[in-house]
Amino acid sequence: MTRDISPLERLRRSGISPEKSLGQNFLIDPNILGVIERLASLGPDDLVLEVGPGLGVLTARLLERCRLVHCVEVDERLARHLEEEFAASDNLRLHLVDAMKADLAALQPPPDKFVSNLPYNIAAPLVMRSLTELPTVGFWCLMLQKEVADRLFAVTGAANYGGISVMMRLACEKLSSRPVSGNVFYPRPRVKSSLLAFRRIEPAVLSGDGFTAVKALVYGSFSHRRKTLVNSLSEAEDHHLPAPLVQLAQAARKQLIEEALASAGLPVNVRPQDLTPEQYLQLSARLEAAA
Repeated sequence: MTRDISPLERLRRSGISPEKSLGQNFLIDPNILGVIERLASLGPDDLVLEVGPGLGVLTARLLERCRLVHCVEVDERLARHLEEEFAASDNLRLHLVDAMKADLAALQPPPDKFVSNLPYNIAAPLVMRSLTELPTVGFWCLMLQKEVADRLFAVTGAANYGGISVMMRLACEKLSSRPVSGNVFYPRPRVKSSLLAFRRIEPAVLSGDGFTAVKALVYGSFSHRRKTLVNSLSEAEDHHLPAPLVQLAQAARKQLIEEALASAGLPVNVRPQDLTPEQYLQLSARLEAAA
């Protein structure tokens, strides 16, 4: 056990150096743990997913407070370190796998909270995967690059408003976003960081195939951001489109989109960034009905 020494000394003794290609910026300041614990409302019944545990600074607190912790780590060096560090912990499940390739839905017991200092290079796509592949997760408390944290809940019309903003605001409610000093990490990241907390509020219409349909519409709409929504969807590849538009000739596709916009009371020259999440939900329903 080495938890009585500082994280930096632990790192020195382990001989492990951070891998830039894996987006490794280890948490080294225990003072941030209290903030995370309060934001995540950690309790003895919690089943937590932690991706990128690093040296185990956050892991130790999660194991102390929660019923079980799934740690997903791709780096074999760190996995060995964690096995040694927490050998006496019977509530740790360590998974040596790339989080972007892991079968998250197969985690047993399924987690209900996602609490992590995420590798910044996979944060956005992993958050989106967790929405659909981990339906039992109802709460997230994540350390992210500030730019990503801001984009996840960007407002309609903002420069950083995009497909992921629409889907996040439809499925979740932002509870807190606060800046985090670069001094809590080693190495210190070159970008600003934020601690973001949000919870699931996903309406019934977004369950199962409903989420897939809306996501296809949203991402197809933003595939040509500078064009009107009609032109963007008309010119998008089939794999970027909702089912009603797939395999239609471009003219027929354009007509169907214009009719759906009109029936929703929206102008045909509207651009993707000008529709609210709720309007995308409405437009998806209109397209399904028209088809």
